[in-house]
Amino acid sequence: MQKHYKLLTLFLVLNITFQLVSDATAGKIIELLGYPVSITVLYFPIVYIISDIITEVYGYAQARKVLWLTMLSSITAGIFYQIAVAIEPASFFQAGAAYETVFSVVPRILIGGWLAVFTGEIINNYILAKLKVMTKGDHLWLRTISSTFFGQFANTTVFYVVALGGILPANVLVVSILAGWLFKVAVEIILTPVTYVVINKVKKIENEDYYDKNTDFNPLKFGT
Repeated sequence: MQKHYKLLTLFLVLNITFQLVSDATAGKIIELLGYPVSITVLYFPIVYIISDIITEVYGYAQARKVLWLTMLSSITAGIFYQIAVAIEPASFFQAGAAYETVFSVVPRILIGGWLAVFTGEIINNYILAKLKVMTKGDHLWLRTISSTFFGQFANTTVFYVVALGGILPANVLVVSILAGWLFKVAVEIILTPVTYVVINKVKKIENEDYYDKNTDFNPLKFGT
C-alpha cells in the first residue's frame, strides 16, 4: 500500500502555482544589477527549492510525478491562454490589444518554458538523488547547490535560446543567460539555511527520508 503523505499535495500545488505564474510573466525583461533578465528570476528559483524538498524527502520518483503533473497543468493553461487571445473582445472592451500583446508571444515562451523546466528539473532531481546516496545523507548543502548549479544552467540556457533567441541580440542573450543562471544559483545559496529548516521539519512531519537506491530514473515514466 502506498504511503499517505501530509504535505506532498501542498508542494504540488505550490509547484504548479509558481510554474503558471512564470509561464504568463516570463516574457517581461527587467534589469537586475544592470543585466537584462526575465522577471521570473525573482521567483522561479522557488520551484527548484520545492523540487529539492520533494526529492530529498520523498525521492526522485515522487518529484518526477510532481513535474509531470506541473507540465500537464502548464500545457492546459497555455491552450486556454491562446483561446483567450483568439476570441474577439466586446466592442466596448479597450484592453483587448494589451491581452494580445502579452499572450501572443506565449506559445514560444511556453514551449521554451516546458523544455527548460523538464530538462532542468530532471537534471536537478537526478543529481540530488544520486548525491544523497553517495554522501549517505550528509552534506545537504552540497546536494542542493550542486543540483541547482547544473539544473538551473540547463533550464536557463534552454529557455532563453528557445523562447528569446532572435528577439534579444546575441550578446544580450548570452549575458542574460549567465546573469539569470548565476542569480538563480545565488538565490539557492542564500536560502540554503531556510531549505535546511524546511527539509528537516518536513522529514519529521512525514516520518520519511527516502534514498533512491533502487529507483528507475527514466524521466519519461509518469508513475512512482
